[in-house]
Amino acid sequence: MQAQLIFDAQATLGEGPTWDAKTQTLYWVDILSQKIYAGADLLAELDQSIGFIAPCKNGNLVVGKRSSFVEFNLHTQQETLLATLATEPATNRVNDGKCDPAGRLLAGTMDNHETDPSGTLYSYDGKQVTPLIEKVTISNGLTWSPDYKTLYYIDTPTRIVRAYEYDRNTGQIANPRTALQIDSALGWPDGMTSDMDGNLWIALWGGAQVTKWNPHSGKLLEQIAFPALQPSCPVFGGKDRNELYVTSARKGMSEPDLKKYPLSGGLFKVETRVTGIPTFEFNH
Repeated sequence: MQAQLIFDAQATLGEGPTWDAKTQTLYWVDILSQKIYAGADLLAELDQSIGFIAPCKNGNLVVGKRSSFVEFNLHTQQETLLATLATEPATNRVNDGKCDPAGRLLAGTMDNHETDPSGTLYSYDGKQVTPLIEKVTISNGLTWSPDYKTLYYIDTPTRIVRAYEYDRNTGQIANPRTALQIDSALGWPDGMTSDMDGNLWIALWGGAQVTKWNPHSGKLLEQIAFPALQPSCPVFGGKDRNELYVTSARKGMSEPDLKKYPLSGGLFKVETRVTGIPTFEFNH
């Protein structure tokens, strides 16, 4: 499998790719440049950092801004406030997020300095914001097993992928365990998705690769080299959900690294031989 550049975006912090199956559209964000893209097209530029986006059942997008969740109307670009994360420290911002099979939103926060475990992973059902995991430093990858009974979650500095029993009826988690421990030589575990075989696909920041893992055995199954030093997040899309789209970032890179990896900040696609987990819509 090879990574193919589809848009040389030179994004500062490309992140949060999400696939809208209804319109066959890939949306993604540049967090620090406060931009929303549809494929290679700039869709909007907002007034705060954008941690994630996800499709809504009503055809709009739900957007994680610095300390809130908003609904973004794709036609009018009007923003409607859904919830405020009132207890978050001023030095925190929303980072990764996506919806569960029941249409709840799961999204986390992180310390802007990336050192203080002051973040939280939240669940939002459209009415109430519920903390799920606290004392998080950089809330990142989220995905489910194919039977939706297991939630996998990454707090990047721990280098651990944790697995939780997941109750899709209530949105509650239980019995955390370590599914994977990522060796420091590979890079930092960032965004994550899964396939219908139950394997995990993890972007390794600083490692110039996306990796495929068996979370039951802990075995590294495949390594896909990227011409970008900081791949940030993968998502499955395409008509058959076999195309892996991956964002990347230029943030914090040195001049020598930018010379070695000039396509950093680009948007990439990998043709795989698997079917990915669907992107779930926000039930709104």
